[in-house]
Amino acid sequence: MKKIDLHIHTIATISDAPFEFSIEKLKEYTEKQQLDCIAITNHNKFDLSQYNEIVDNLDIIVFPGIEINLENGHLLLISDNDELDDFTSKCQEIERLIQNKEDSVNVEKLQEIFPNLDKYILIPHYDKKPSLNKEAIAKLSHYIRAGEVSSIKKFIYRLKEQNSLIPVIFSDCRLTNATIEFPTKQTYIDLDSISFNGIKMCLNDKQKVALSEENGNKLFQVTSNLYISTGLTVVLGERSSGKTHTLELINKENDNVKYIKQFALLEKDEENFKNKLSTEKDKITENYLNEFKEVVNNIIEIDIDENNSKLENYLSSLLKYASETETADIFSKCTLYNESKFSIKNTNNLEELINSTLLLIENEEYKELINKFIDKEEFKKLLIGLIEKFYEEKENILKQNWLNSLIDEIQRNLHTQSSQTSVEEIDLYEIAMANSKVEKFNYLVDLLKNDKEIYNDNVGKFRIVGKTLVYTGALKLKNKSGRQWSFANAFSQYKNPFNYLKALKNVSNDMPSTDYYKYFIDIEYQILNSFGYKVSGGERAEFNLLNEIKDALKHDIFLIDEPESSFDNLFLKNEVNKLIKELSQKIPIVIVTHNNTVGASVKPDYILYTKREFIDDNIDYKIYSGYPTQKELQSYNGSKIDNYMVFIECLEAGEHSYNERRTDIYEILKD
Repeated sequence: MKKIDLHIHTIATISDAPFEFSIEKLKEYTEKQQLDCIAITNHNKFDLSQYNEIVDNLDIIVFPGIEINLENGHLLLISDNDELDDFTSKCQEIERLIQNKEDSVNVEKLQEIFPNLDKYILIPHYDKKPSLNKEAIAKLSHYIRAGEVSSIKKFIYRLKEQNSLIPVIFSDCRLTNATIEFPTKQTYIDLDSISFNGIKMCLNDKQKVALSEENGNKLFQVTSNLYISTGLTVVLGERSSGKTHTLELINKENDNVKYIKQFALLEKDEENFKNKLSTEKDKITENYLNEFKEVVNNIIEIDIDENNSKLENYLSSLLKYASETETADIFSKCTLYNESKFSIKNTNNLEELINSTLLLIENEEYKELINKFIDKEEFKKLLIGLIEKFYEEKENILKQNWLNSLIDEIQRNLHTQSSQTSVEEIDLYEIAMANSKVEKFNYLVDLLKNDKEIYNDNVGKFRIVGKTLVYTGALKLKNKSGRQWSFANAFSQYKNPFNYLKALKNVSNDMPSTDYYKYFIDIEYQILNSFGYKVSGGERAEFNLLNEIKDALKHDIFLIDEPESSFDNLFLKNEVNKLIKELSQKIPIVIVTHNNTVGASVKPDYILYTKREFIDDNIDYKIYSGYPTQKELQSYNGSKIDNYMVFIECLEAGEHSYNERRTDIYEILKD
C-alpha cells in the first residue's frame, strides 16, 4: 500500500487567502505522515521553477498538477513528471483565462487546451465544495473515474454506493511556518511502487483505495499517531488517564466534529431547557411567522389619526369652497383650480415578471427540465414583450409626472391670485385602502391568536410539540424581548391589534420595527414523553442525548464523553446502544465510557485504551488500540497490553470485583 496526497497548495492565488508557503514544513509533513507521493495543485496556476525546487528538496515522487475552475466546480488535473515545458504552457493558458475568483473555463475549452486528456489524471471535487456538476462529469466520463470527497463519512458512503465515482480524500493543505498539526486526510492505494500509470490504474478500482495501510477502510487516521474505526470506537481507561484528552485532540485536529462533553446533557432547570429548545426551533418559528412579518411591515406606516385629520380638512375645505361658489372669481373658475393630479402607477410587478422570465431563460442548473415544458424561443418573445410594455409604462409615468408638476405650478399661481378657498388635496382611494388594511389586519391577528399546533416531531420515545399561545401579561413580553423594557402600556392595547402595534412603537427606541411581529403571539415548544406528559428532569437528559444523536448526521465525526454519567443502564441498553450502533454505520463515532452496558454491550468495532504515565516529571498519555477480538492492544511505539484485563479493569472494577459480584450477588439473586 502507498500513501498519497494529490492536492497540495504552494502558491497564494486569487482563489486563496494570503499564506506564505514553507518548503521545510512540506518536507516535515511528507516525512511525518510517511507519504509516498504528492502532487502540487495550485488554483489555475503552475510554477515550474517552484515545482523543480520542491522536487529537489523532497525524497518522494512529486507530480505536477493544477486545480482548475471548471464551470461551477473545481477539477484537479495531474500530469506525469515528463514534458514539463508543454504542461507549463498549457497551464499558462488557463492562468490567462482565469483572472478572478468568478472566472472559469468550460469543458470544451479544457479539451481545446488539453487535447489529449487521457494523458492526465482528472479528479473533480465530487462530494466536496465547490463540486463539479453532473453534466461536466458526464462529458468527461471517459477520463474521470475518481472524485475527491471532503470527509471520511462521505468517503465510506461513496465507497458503498454502486454507481458513484471512486472516492479519494486529500489534505487540500497550505503549509506555512505557523503550521503545527499536520493534516490527516490522505488516501492509500494498493500499489507496490509509485508510478503515474500505477496511480491511474488504482484510481479505476474501488478495491484499490483505502483509508489505512493494514486495515483498509475499517480504520482511518484522526491525529498524527492515532487511527480510529470508520464505525464505532470505544475509549477505555482509568480515571484521569487521558480519555477526555484523546477526545479533545480528535476534536481539535478534525473538521465538522460533533462533541458531547461529560454532563453536558444534564438540564436541571426547566426554564433553561425550554429556552434552549425554543432557540433550537427559532427557524421553525421564523418560517411560521414569516408571512405575518411581511403583513406587519406593510401596515406599520399606516397612520389612521393622520388620515382622519386629512379627511376632516378635505371635507371642511370642500364645504367652504361650495359655500363660496357664488362669489367665485375668475381664477377660481378655472378648470385647473381644483383639478386632481394623475395617480402614478407602480412598475414593480412588471419588473419582477421580467426578472423571473430572464431567470428561467438563463438558468443552467434546471435547463433540461425547463426546456422540457417551455419553448425557449417563446420565452424570449415573452421577455421582449414584457420589456416593451415596461418602456411603454415608463413613458406614461414620465408624461404623468410632467403633467402633475405642470398642474402643481398652475394651481399654485391660481390660488395665489384667487381669494376663494381651495379644496385640500387628498387621495381617497389610499385612505380607503388603509382603513381596509387595518380592518383585515385586526381580523388576521385575531385568527392568529387561536391556539394551534404548528410543529410535531418524534425523537426516540419523545415527541416535540410546538403550539401558538397568546401573551398573558406584560412580563411575558418583557421575557420575550430579553431586555429591561416596560410593556405595560402596550399590553393594555393587546386586544386591539392595530392600536397594540402603535403602542409597540413607544416601548423603546432600541426595539427595531422588524421585531414587532414577534410580540403578537408566542410559540412554545414542549417535550412530551411516551405517555403524553411533560418530561421530568431525568427524561430531559435522555431527550437531549437522543436529540444530539439525531443531529449528529450533519457532522463528519461524533464524539461522546461518558454518556452513563447522565443516564441509567436500562435507558442506555434499550435506547442509546441501538441508536449509536445504527448511526455508526453512517458516521464514525467515538465513545468514552466506564460502563459495561456501553463498553461491551454496544459491541464496538475498535478499542482505544488510554494510560497516563510520567516521563521526566511530565505527563504522557499513552494510547493502546486494537479490535475487541484481539488478545492484545498495541500502542503507536509497539508496546502491548492484555485486552481481557483492559475490559475487566475498566468495565468491571477488576477481576476480583467482577467474580465477587458474579458469585456472591448475581448467582444468589438468580437462585
